[in-house]
Amino acid sequence: MNRFDLLLKDAHLGPLRAENIDTLQVNLGTKCNQNCTHCHQTAGPDRTESMSSDTVDLVLSILDAQHIATLDITGGAPELHPDFRRLVAGARDRGINVAYRCNLTALLLPDQSGLGEFLRSNRAAIMASLPCYTSENVDAVRGDGVFDSSVKALRLLNELGYGVFPALRLDLVYNPRSATLPSPAASLEEDYRQELWRLGVSFNRLITMTNSPIGRFASFLRATGQLGAYTDYLADRFSPETVPLVMCRQAVSVGWDGRLYDCDFNLALTRRVSCSVLGLLSRFNYDALRGRQIVTGDHCLACTAGAGSSCGGALVPESVESIAA
Repeated sequence: MNRFDLLLKDAHLGPLRAENIDTLQVNLGTKCNQNCTHCHQTAGPDRTESMSSDTVDLVLSILDAQHIATLDITGGAPELHPDFRRLVAGARDRGINVAYRCNLTALLLPDQSGLGEFLRSNRAAIMASLPCYTSENVDAVRGDGVFDSSVKALRLLNELGYGVFPALRLDLVYNPRSATLPSPAASLEEDYRQELWRLGVSFNRLITMTNSPIGRFASFLRATGQLGAYTDYLADRFSPETVPLVMCRQAVSVGWDGRLYDCDFNLALTRRVSCSVLGLLSRFNYDALRGRQIVTGDHCLACTAGAGSSCGGALVPESVESIAA
């Protein structure tokens, strides 16, 4: 039994099970125009994994047949996939909300001309990763010049109405550079607003996420001798209040290869859903999946420490973090 499961048992909360499938999260592939030091998918320009067009068709057929409210599209840089726009438009035609996770700089690539206008016409919600509001910190994580390019992309989105009009959501995503929990979202969001406003940028909300000890961040922790200490740090701050709210209880993730996972972190670790017969998108069974036992590990501590962390940000009021610490 892993450490996370032991904590669940002690809190009389285990085993962890899904309740529903409100969100279908789709990872279109690992190709990305950046090589971020914290990326749990180890995405980058040299990665070639990509969802087939047939699997994209299958995703759309699942949206036809099931009661799913939101399609959450991620990668890599998902807009680099040749079927990205077809998937977005197909979901919107079916009345499905679309959440699109981007790194901002991909919006400026020459072959992405008109992407902002396309997203606006489809009312896709944008969740843009920006790990800090200073160029020094962003460039240290993402590469020289990335902060300036990110600000340029944000201004472009603002000009289109994103982050300005309620129907065009532009949320920013923050995660720490170091082996620590994020600062309280409310105070950090105010800092972001003040600093980015000076640069002519506005946004709707700041989402704070805790780094999961997998992928490149795990490699960094091992190289610096911090992996064990970080796991201890997360375990010591386990908050039982976060467990009912973790995203995996209301979602299922689809890998670029058409296999099913409980979350994008399990996808990165190639830990498929617990029931093998349900492990492929082609065998998608809504009723069975919504009651499944979730595959857990010590990396789940990142989602349940302090105020909690999920693809939508903190899970409980910030005061819980100080109690847990």
